Amino acid sequence: MVQIREMADIEEGLAALVALDRALAPVVAAAGPVPLRLSPPGFAGLAEIIVSQMVSKAAASAIWGRMRSAGEMTPAAYLAHSPEVVAGFGLSRAKACAIEGLARALAEGRLDLEALAFVAPEEARARLLALPGIGPWTAEVYLMFCLGAPDVFPAGDVALRAAVGHALGLETRPSVAEVAALASGWKPWRSVAARLFWAYYAGMTRRDAIPMT
Repeated sequence: MVQIREMADIEEGLAALVALDRALAPVVAAAGPVPLRLSPPGFAGLAEIIVSQMVSKAAASAIWGRMRSAGEMTPAAYLAHSPEVVAGFGLSRAKACAIEGLARALAEGRLDLEALAFVAPEEARARLLALPGIGPWTAEVYLMFCLGAPDVFPAGDVALRAAVGHALGLETRPSVAEVAALASGWKPWRSVAARLFWAYYAGMTRRDAIPMT
């Protein structure tokens, strides 16, 4: 399998994960339905991920709503906005710079987001990280939820670390390195494992956990 594209892929991945690690069987049972959660690749998809990195999900939703209401979410349309319009979105300076830099890279042909689906995940991640303001979490979430990459685990995600620690009975929240080491045993289905633990976290806290940094 090259990409996760439908619920059948999630089901296949969950079965494979339980076969790889029996400790995940009770996690699957407790998590309930594990969502597919896919968005189309491209500027809008990555811009929404950048916006989603807010302390408040409600604030991120409001900002994204204002951006979508301002017009078509294409690189050219975004770059055509006046500074006053962009300021009205409510983005932090860092996020505004990251989204503008992304739009310019796409408009100038220095990056092709759709083409990242056809290169190795490590190369796709590196190309995204080369953009100012794009960090590992943003790149990994784009690979997972826009390109359907099957073997990505954003170990820096706070909700994932909390979920892994709770589900596996660890005394303290594991570090990024510890979670990454645990996740290495879930190859080549780490993207499904991440979805599983986010679903587990949502059930544990009664709130949606994707995305969360």
